[in-house]
Amino acid sequence: MSMIDTPLMRGLERVLDVSALRHQVIASNLANVDTPGYRTRDLRPFAGEIEQAMAGDEPSFTPVAHEISGLLERPDGNNVSVERESLLLAQNQLRFQVAVQFLKAEFHRLSSAISGGSAS
Repeated sequence: MSMIDTPLMRGLERVLDVSALRHQVIASNLANVDTPGYRTRDLRPFAGEIEQAMAGDEPSFTPVAHEISGLLERPDGNNVSVERESLLLAQNQLRFQVAVQFLKAEFHRLSSAISGGSAS
């Protein structure tokens, strides 16, 4: 294990990977808002995957997109809600930005340790 391959770094890497994948799924939902018969998709279980990643556990599975049931369906069979997807996108972006900030702080901590505490 290298000095920068810490459990925190691996967990943050996984959070960023899962967030990027979720961004793609949400963007796909928004792109298909007017596609008749399109069904909203999301990752299963997203919150559990993030918690597992931050605990430093190795992922037990690869996140897979699946249909979301119970959403209001329009007459054309499409159940994408722009409001719901926009909220999920904003939450996902915030989660990604927080993970990036933690990653930056960890790199700064490691840089400071390497330079004997004189890094600024």
